[in-house]
Amino acid sequence: MSNPTPTAEVEERNSSGTPRHFGLIFAALMAAMLLASLDQTIVSTALPTVVGELHGVNHMAWVTTAYILAATISMPVYGRLGDLIGRKVLFLGGIAVFLAGSVVAGLAQDMTVLIIGRAVQGLGGGGLMIISQAIIADLVPPRQRAKYMAPIGAVFGLSAVVGPLLGGWFTDGIGWRWAFWINLPIGALALAIGAFALRLPRKTAQVAFDYLGFSLLATAVTCTVLLAEWGGTDYSWSDPVILGMAAAGLSAWVLFFLSQRRAKEPIIPLWLFRSRIFNIATLVGLLVIGIGMFAFIGYLPTYLQMVYGVSATESGLLLIPMVVGIMSTAIPSGQLMSKTGRYKIYPIAGALCVGVAALLMSTMGTGTSLVLVCVYVFLLGAGLGLAMQPLVLAVQNDFPRSDVGTATSANNFFREVGATLGTAGVGALFTHRLAEQLDDRLTADAAEVVGNTKALTPALVHSLPDKIQDSVILAYQHALTPVFRYMVPVFVIGLALAFLLPEKKLADDNGPDADEAPGRPGATGPENDAEVGASSRN
Repeated sequence: MSNPTPTAEVEERNSSGTPRHFGLIFAALMAAMLLASLDQTIVSTALPTVVGELHGVNHMAWVTTAYILAATISMPVYGRLGDLIGRKVLFLGGIAVFLAGSVVAGLAQDMTVLIIGRAVQGLGGGGLMIISQAIIADLVPPRQRAKYMAPIGAVFGLSAVVGPLLGGWFTDGIGWRWAFWINLPIGALALAIGAFALRLPRKTAQVAFDYLGFSLLATAVTCTVLLAEWGGTDYSWSDPVILGMAAAGLSAWVLFFLSQRRAKEPIIPLWLFRSRIFNIATLVGLLVIGIGMFAFIGYLPTYLQMVYGVSATESGLLLIPMVVGIMSTAIPSGQLMSKTGRYKIYPIAGALCVGVAALLMSTMGTGTSLVLVCVYVFLLGAGLGLAMQPLVLAVQNDFPRSDVGTATSANNFFREVGATLGTAGVGALFTHRLAEQLDDRLTADAAEVVGNTKALTPALVHSLPDKIQDSVILAYQHALTPVFRYMVPVFVIGLALAFLLPEKKLADDNGPDADEAPGRPGATGPENDAEVGASSRN
């Protein structure tokens, strides 16, 4: 199929080069992304109440898994379709699907309906996270785009911290269903702004959707996510279920990429991997952001509750320095990238900060002050803020505007997969070490007092006799903090890759379409002479 032909863009632009009403449009895009990213975490603190009311404790994990699974599968599909048929209709459709899922979840009277609602939310949410970034790429040239991408990075960090706090506040107050109802007015406003203020080129094309590729991708992602969720928890890593799922997932991944060679319109085109910038930026994002951010957020709150005796709400508030760190580096770095057109130094500095933060956290003991812990968390956030959006911007800058959605979605997709696997890896290592530490530190009599060590809660730990309580706390401390040290080599690899990231000066305009751009099948244009240092293509 030939590339779709966009009709003329009718949007007037102001003196800064952005469309009229861009501030309003940008606010709607940010609101949509905030809703989609918030719903990954907002139900986590509400789950005990939800499963109690709906009598579904055996299906509790699926409330979160259904959303993550649907969002991850849909990401590359939205990105590719946006390049082929236009993004406005997908953006509005994504909001509508997300709101429909919110209504189903909010009205749910049993766990089955709730899980279905969460899956529908995920199908819309995955698109909102991708299409919003691609729309900004449509409207703003890469060099000016840098200062708008910074707040997007802050949204992801903010939602990871605020989501659980907001979910807990709703649950303790007006009810857990408001974790879904709150989406309706905000989503409706974003939908209205998108419908009436957003002006994008319309594309006319007949799309040959890759049904085989989608089926294989869905199978591969499902096996990967469930492997990460169930391995070492519901099933041992040597269980036939886990081994079978690993084999099925690996086979599906291989068959998926083989299918993309023959597909007329592949979901993740293999020509993406011809770009050194795409390959390296995606790997750095997977290692530094995917593993770094989500592994720390996933286990640090539990550590704070167990070791310091803080409440669940307080442990969430103690992660606010990470959001402050993200914003304090993301916004200034975005401004500097817009002025200089250079981005390479920021992922390097970000990977270094994340690695140092991990090393410092590995030194934490039961006597480490919470103030110092907050300093470490701030440093982690500062590193994430430096690395997060420059990597996405580098990828977008290396592709013609007609392929930006495909490149952006693939980059985010692999980062999400990395986050899933990284969190699972850290969890498996932590669980194994915790079991060893508890066995070493608890006598037979103490173990009998503690009971089932797999059902330990902060409240239970701090109700134990002082001597046993100290043993359990030390077990948690010695189980988790060395895991942070084990992660340092991962960040060192990310740092080394960041040094290898080619720097292609950010363009002052949105560049040519794919037919005129280098490095793409059928391209005829010359290499971009604004590239700095090394070629971005093999």
